[in-house]
Amino acid sequence: MTKITGQDRAFLFLQGPHGPFFHQLGKMLRRAGADVWRVGFNAGDRAFWFDAARYIPYRGTQDDWPETFAGLVRDKGITDIVLYGDARRIHAEAVVQAQKMGLAVHVFEEGYIRPYWVTYERGGTNGNSRLMQMSVAEMRAALAESDMDAPLPPAKWGDMRQHVFYGALYHFFVMFRNRDYHNFRAHRDLPVSKEFQLYLKRLLLMPVQAAERSLATLRIRSGGFPYHLALLQLEHDSSFQAHSPFSTMTEFLDVVIRGFAEGAPGHHHLVFKAHPLENGRVPLRREIRRMARAQGVEGRVHYVRGGKLAQLLVEARSAVTVNSTAAQQVLWRGIPIKVFGRAVYDKPEFVSTQPLPAFFAGASRPDRKAYHDYRRYLLETSQVAGGFYSARGRRQLMRMVVDMMLAPEDPYDALRLGTAAPRQQLRLVN
Repeated sequence: MTKITGQDRAFLFLQGPHGPFFHQLGKMLRRAGADVWRVGFNAGDRAFWFDAARYIPYRGTQDDWPETFAGLVRDKGITDIVLYGDARRIHAEAVVQAQKMGLAVHVFEEGYIRPYWVTYERGGTNGNSRLMQMSVAEMRAALAESDMDAPLPPAKWGDMRQHVFYGALYHFFVMFRNRDYHNFRAHRDLPVSKEFQLYLKRLLLMPVQAAERSLATLRIRSGGFPYHLALLQLEHDSSFQAHSPFSTMTEFLDVVIRGFAEGAPGHHHLVFKAHPLENGRVPLRREIRRMARAQGVEGRVHYVRGGKLAQLLVEARSAVTVNSTAAQQVLWRGIPIKVFGRAVYDKPEFVSTQPLPAFFAGASRPDRKAYHDYRRYLLETSQVAGGFYSARGRRQLMRMVVDMMLAPEDPYDALRLGTAAPRQQLRLVN
């Protein structure tokens, strides 16, 4: 049996999720014998990496980054790079170079199946994932190597408060401690000071918004009308920007409301469900009201701010989205869904190909058995139990993911070859 070791490996960490996850992951890789370095692009990166001797501040411009990256790979003998999300410019450029150099590219992302799992893949995620080229038939063939049952999510979960807290803290450091990084440019268009204000506002208003959300949900569920869900995303999210036909969320709102007005029966309603981290940078409620009024469906269109999706899914007739991972919850319940962007779950067996008005008029049901096989495949490969933001979630994640990073095969090949490690029993993450 081949021993799992980090010897003769050198990992270069780029930007990670807000909080200490990357630092703790690097520490574990060093214990396995690997050499580990971290490039920091701003004071927020530096704040969560506690090993100063292994920290490399990057103070150059984005245009200078590719040359600097190539030099770091050469000077440090880098064999692997580690990053969170592959769409932002500094990561996309690093991935292209790394693949040309034959380096292993380890990409983390929020879970394709949320909220209790995170995504770990090699080479790319979302629209750049290997899943995009895989058929359900290929997944079923690989599952023949496993006799494990797909785990169910726990009845209770949550690290949203920690997620928002670390986001606010990260932007605080970037806003007030960033004097050594004059050339830093955020991958989002909004100024860092505004990002910090929005995160802080979101954190402070969570109790008020929870009450508002509960009332809106109650009105919809007690209204007695059939309704369709539109799953909104963060406009600045890399998956939305890099893998969708829209440049703004407003464009998506317009397409959905027009399609609903043209095709849905007159007694049906439309519910826009905001992303749990929506912070008000886009006036969604105002835009939805304006467009609904223009299409003559004002009294039949609703907006719900954030929160959990399950309560609204219970009685939904269908759902539409750009490429939100929340669509996985829709499909798990056997509800018809239509997507507009590139998504890892966009398979013809269970995602509608109908024109939008026809979809709202009478959506075709998904092949639920095919989706269950697809979901089980993800849980046996790229979906790892745990989380980035809560302490218990990070501990559980690292119990599995460090060995996955050190293994010679990526998660998909490991299942196909029968070398994948057994998956953990689920625990509650607080």
